[in-house]
Amino acid sequence: MATCPSGHASTSDDFCDVCGVLIGAAPSLAPDTAQAGAARGTAGGTAGPGAAPGSAQPAPGDPCPRCGVTRAGQFCESCGYDFTLAGQDTFGPDAYQAPAPPPGPPAPPPGPPPFSAPPASVPPASVPPASVPAAQVPPGVPGGPGAADAEWTAVVTADRAYYESVSAVDERDNASISFPGEIPERRIALSGTEIRIGRRSVRLGIEPEIDLIGPPLDPGVSRLHAKLVPAPDGSWTVVDLGTENGIMVNGRDVPSGDSVHLRPGDRIHLGAWTKITITRG
Repeated sequence: MATCPSGHASTSDDFCDVCGVLIGAAPSLAPDTAQAGAARGTAGGTAGPGAAPGSAQPAPGDPCPRCGVTRAGQFCESCGYDFTLAGQDTFGPDAYQAPAPPPGPPAPPPGPPPFSAPPASVPPASVPPASVPAAQVPPGVPGGPGAADAEWTAVVTADRAYYESVSAVDERDNASISFPGEIPERRIALSGTEIRIGRRSVRLGIEPEIDLIGPPLDPGVSRLHAKLVPAPDGSWTVVDLGTENGIMVNGRDVPSGDSVHLRPGDRIHLGAWTKITITRG
C-alpha cells in the first residue's frame, strides 16, 4: 500500500488511486484541497471512492482510452488518466486524437520515361542469310576475322631437307638414322594453357600433347623437348626447354630457354626430321 503526497492510501505505487497525484512527488495539494478532492469522489450519495455521480464506471481491466494500458484503479498507472471522467472530459475516447505525423519530404518531380530499345528484327527461319565476303564481315561474326573456326593448329610432318642438313653436320647420325619412307601428316588443335612437345614415357609419367614417339620414332626428340604457350593477343609462342639438340624456327636456332612469337605459316624443326607448321583457320 503506497501513500501519495496528499496523504491518500493508494493500491497503485505510481499514481494515487484517489487524487491522481504522482506517487513520490513533492506535495502540491493543501490538506483542505485534498479533502475536497476526496469529497468529490464521495459526493452524490452511495458512490464509492473514485466514482463520479451518474457516470458509467469502466470496469477494472478495461484499456485506458488515452494510452491503452489496462486499468488497475481510478487513475491510469501509465498516464494518470481519471477513469471517472470517461466520456465527460476532453480526454475521453471520443475526444482523444493521436497527433498527426510530421509531413514527409516532398515527392521528386517526375522524370522522363525509361528508354526501351526497339525489338530486334529477326529474319524468318525459312530465308537463308545472304552471303557476305569475309573481308566485309566485322570481327567476331561467324565467317569474319576472329571467328571461332579460325583456330590455331600444329601440323606435324617429316622434312627431308631438314634431315639432310642435320646429317651433313654429323656424318655419324647419317649412318645410324635413316629418313622414314612414309609418315602420315597429323594435325593437333592448339588450346589450353600449354602444348608440350616430346615423347611419351609411361614409366616417367610424361604425356605430351604433341607426342613424337612414332611410329616411326624420331630419335633426336627428347622426352620434353619444347612447348607452345598462348600469348595475350590470342596467338602462340614456342619455348625451348633446354634440350641438347634444341629447336629451330624458320631455319634459325632458338637459344636454350628462349621463346619465339609465332605467326601463321611459321615452321618449327626439331629432332632428326620433324617439322611442325603453325596454321590458323
